[in-house]
Amino acid sequence: MSIILENDCSDKHRRYDEDVLTIREMMDMLAIGKNTAYKLIREGKVKSFRLGNSYKILRKSVKEYIYSH
Repeated sequence: MSIILENDCSDKHRRYDEDVLTIREMMDMLAIGKNTAYKLIREGKVKSFRLGNSYKILRKSVKEYIYSH
């Protein structure tokens, strides 16, 4: 996911996606499988949002989950 800042004339395609994870990145970060990743999302233990057909997870939400367990 890329967010383009309209007011940034020097670099219109600057990316700000380091704080947004994919399912795969969350799986790698937590060393878990796909089923467990989707279960964490489904149960609301890790907050996410849908963008098209994909889930996006805020890195902050994953860190909060880690610190709470």
